[in-house]
Amino acid sequence: MAGLALKGISKRFGATLVLDNVSLEVGAEEFLVVLGPSGCGKSTLLRVIAGLESISGGSIEINGARVDHLPPGKRGVAMVFQGYALYPHMTVRGNIEFGLRNAGMPRADIQQRVAEVAKILELTSLLDRLPTQLSGGQRQRVAIGRAMVKNPQVFMFDEPLSNLDAALRGRMRQEIANLHRRIKTTMVFVTHDQTEAMTLADRIVVMNQQRIEQIGTPLEIYRNPATVFVAGFIGSPTINLLSVKYPDSIGAGVRLLDGTLLEGIVPRVSSVNADDTLRLGVRPEALEICEPAAGHARGVVDFVEYLGDRSHVLLTLTSGEHITALDGADCDYGVGQRVGIRIDPQRAHLFDAAGLNCRHRASA
Repeated sequence: MAGLALKGISKRFGATLVLDNVSLEVGAEEFLVVLGPSGCGKSTLLRVIAGLESISGGSIEINGARVDHLPPGKRGVAMVFQGYALYPHMTVRGNIEFGLRNAGMPRADIQQRVAEVAKILELTSLLDRLPTQLSGGQRQRVAIGRAMVKNPQVFMFDEPLSNLDAALRGRMRQEIANLHRRIKTTMVFVTHDQTEAMTLADRIVVMNQQRIEQIGTPLEIYRNPATVFVAGFIGSPTINLLSVKYPDSIGAGVRLLDGTLLEGIVPRVSSVNADDTLRLGVRPEALEICEPAAGHARGVVDFVEYLGDRSHVLLTLTSGEHITALDGADCDYGVGQRVGIRIDPQRAHLFDAAGLNCRHRASA
């Protein structure tokens, strides 16, 4: 198949397992983002694709050909690193053309290729500058140019924006997205930043503890998280997770641990044990603040964060659990005010004792 295929990849450093049976297919021209916390194995995944680390098991294919036995320079991949990794004594031109010179490409071809890449990345006027004379964003574009000039089959980014300030990160996200639309190459982008993942990806791979937790489009991941980890990792403010149990009677609903019955919120799943403590996940925008008597649950306002176009209302429920709801810019709830909370049942998720979304189990 065209693109990149990982089949049962594992990687160990001594006795430590850092990739655990990872299988993944990335289509030609697809922009795939690998998202996860520090230590989950996402950067190691890039390094084994590039050939910078050997694999302990499995296979890697690019455009249908197995490449895990090949050295890095023969795999048709290029990587942009977090720290740019530019040679400080070389000009922008020297950094971009370095790999081509080492490969023995004719000088005229090198000049033509460097000129093409510099034009795309708006680096033409900077070709004779040293890295110390460039801004962070310009250095990042040089690092991208050094990878682009090789015409790779797979383009990989290892947290390339983490060293930039917030405003520059936003601009660089746009540049990388525009670059992908122009060159139409398979891209794999590793990050721990969910904003980067949600805004750049065709699909997101969420990793946790050396394994893949879920693969899907940004909206699929956000709206239908497969596990409690994915639900909590994606979204800002973070999803509200409440401890609940099934009521003794058969019906659609769950009870908070203080006995409050939340009727009609989630369907009952027959394969879940009645005695298990479950987690009810509700994103802040799926909550509505109302009069106490009109809510599924009741609580007290602890704090209101006014953010201009909206407000975050932090509350404590009668069960003692803390939640966040969204309200408008003109929010007038006061600290200590008693309110009700209504839950949108179409956007509520029930997670079993193992952390799996019960909706996935019910539809399986």
